[in-house]
Amino acid sequence: MNKLAIREEVGQKLLEWYEANKRDLPWRRTRDPYAIWVSEVMLQQTRVETVIPYWERFLERFPTIEALADAPESDVLKLWEGLGYYSRVRNLQKAAQVVKERHHGIVPDTLDEMRALPGVGPYTAGAVQSIAYDLDVPAVDGNVFRVLSRLFLIEEDIMKPKTRKTFEDLAEFLIPSGRAASFNQALMELGARICIPKNPRCGTCPVQGPCKAYAEGVQEELPVKEKKKPPRPVDMTAALVRSGDAVLIRRRPDTGLLAGLWEFPGGERMEGETLEDSLVTHLRESLGITVQPLHLFAQVEHTFSHLHWNMRVFECDLLTGEVRVSEDVRWVALHDLETYAFPVAHQKIVKQLGGLI
Repeated sequence: MNKLAIREEVGQKLLEWYEANKRDLPWRRTRDPYAIWVSEVMLQQTRVETVIPYWERFLERFPTIEALADAPESDVLKLWEGLGYYSRVRNLQKAAQVVKERHHGIVPDTLDEMRALPGVGPYTAGAVQSIAYDLDVPAVDGNVFRVLSRLFLIEEDIMKPKTRKTFEDLAEFLIPSGRAASFNQALMELGARICIPKNPRCGTCPVQGPCKAYAEGVQEELPVKEKKKPPRPVDMTAALVRSGDAVLIRRRPDTGLLAGLWEFPGGERMEGETLEDSLVTHLRESLGITVQPLHLFAQVEHTFSHLHWNMRVFECDLLTGEVRVSEDVRWVALHDLETYAFPVAHQKIVKQLGGLI
């Protein structure tokens, strides 16, 4: 079967399958490019079931580009709390500010203008432009890499930029004219529900016939992807320093991991130091106070893509020094902690503190 015939068969069968089997997701009931854009940003690295309530709350609080652009960052981060990968929402807000200032609050309807926005990569731009504006452009995410690598038996490493271009060109070639919105979503839907990473459901796949990997029996070996290093284990400390019914929290720097989120003060255990000594050093150097760790309050763990935190939380006495309260350092009553945006590891501490209220 030649390439054009495969394109026609894949396009027809995939669109028919999608129309009959697509999930009823809230962002599929709108053509608002802003709402679609928010969904695509949230769906990066996050399951659909998790995203739905976040998307609904986010659009209720920030229904327009202008509302998001003008919102305090702390409000935006709090609404995003729990989704992780906070750089996504920071870039989304920065991009919203650019759209408000340069595009009169209207999401650009060209690929180049969309790509020029902060944090917008080829996938997000392609998804928004095809779904909201009906442009025949590809949207290649992890699901699409998997589907196309199996369908066409592509054994090149998908982590390489050259390979990505190969997939984008192939995806664009396959788009039936005028049907990019449905076709791109059909590819993603197939990857999410049928052409899954392990034990793909080939028996119910609408494009099993032309699938070269299935014919060769190598579907589970694709896509080829360089293995990531396992997350590096890191011993972390955090201090519960109290003043009456309030505890001490601080805001992380505006750049780097978990930028701008609030946390209980502490840090990574320094080599050659005990956890307690390391915690004392961190608070002396960062806040100018001396504390005495009293006892272990909690132990929490959290895994990032590259790090695994093993955090010990110590209840501490403030011995010397005065806490200099500022925009980034505060005493907060226990019952008010829920109004602040914390990273997941520190949310677990907040939850345990909730039992003391």
